[in-house]
Amino acid sequence: MVGHSTRHTRTVTVAASGVTWASATPVDPHVAAGAHDFTVFACAQCHGDRGRGGVSADVPALTTVAQTLTPARLRHIIDHGLGESANPTKPYMPVWGSVISTRQVSDLIAFLRAGLPAVATAEAPAVPQGQGLAVEGATLYVRDGCINCHGPNGLGGVPNPQSPDKAIPALSGVDFRKEFNTDAKIIALIRSGSVIGRAPIVSMPHWGGIIPKQQLQALVAYLKTLK
Repeated sequence: MVGHSTRHTRTVTVAASGVTWASATPVDPHVAAGAHDFTVFACAQCHGDRGRGGVSADVPALTTVAQTLTPARLRHIIDHGLGESANPTKPYMPVWGSVISTRQVSDLIAFLRAGLPAVATAEAPAVPQGQGLAVEGATLYVRDGCINCHGPNGLGGVPNPQSPDKAIPALSGVDFRKEFNTDAKIIALIRSGSVIGRAPIVSMPHWGGIIPKQQLQALVAYLKTLK
């Protein structure tokens, strides 16, 4: 979602052997909000669960980076992106400045500087299995953060003032279906992202080195259900 984060929690959870344990240790509200923002904006999809890495060799773990970089540098990277690449198999940090609020960036930094602790309810939705690709894709659309920029039901409209269209494009409607009229074209778009995204232009990340083939197909199946 776009806007200020107001989600808070007072518990920390630690997972062990598939069981989640609740701790009485209070969590700073900004750290808790940052944990939820970390989930909502799909940071874990590239940086790994609680920023531990392991998803791609091109994406660093945040568990050590957050301690070595200043808050000002972390804010600059979130706002302006980092490591832009024309290679769709080489993920890079996209430009978030026009999507994530100043408060949300501050909360994310608080979460990173606190060591990315486990926070109750700050978890990505489980992806349904065995219910068809479109159902799986609908959850991936939220879990992978597509909804934050392209809007519910792919309606678009998030401002992107310096881009040619002045807004992040819709992933539904006649114009989209006319331009991306095959599954292959839609998958190519998701894989390659946007290489023109330099701050303040919001950029779409390369998902080619992150999202596996079946999940790409599920996302396409979901997009094809939209009006």
